[in-house]
Amino acid sequence: MNQAVLYQFLPLILMFVIFYFFLIRPQKKKENEIKDMRENLKVGDKIMTIGGIIGKIVLIKEDYVVIESSSDNSKLDIMKWGISGTFNNKTELKEEN
Repeated sequence: MNQAVLYQFLPLILMFVIFYFFLIRPQKKKENEIKDMRENLKVGDKIMTIGGIIGKIVLIKEDYVVIESSSDNSKLDIMKWGISGTFNNKTELKEEN
């Protein structure tokens, strides 16, 4: 009787394991990478926002950053959760989403 019950639940257990390794675990890893990127921002970093605005960080506060978005020194306050990626020295976007 116990063996029959185990065989009935085995497909459900296998599906959960598959979902964990192919969906849940990679998503958590990606969320941690994004969190680390946003926590390690520093003045002078070139970033891109979720809305597509590109700028250089000039000031960092607790929940937001101030970026300079063009050559005429226009500044924007951006919430940290709105930053989608940073640029490296070769001006390639390091996409975090």
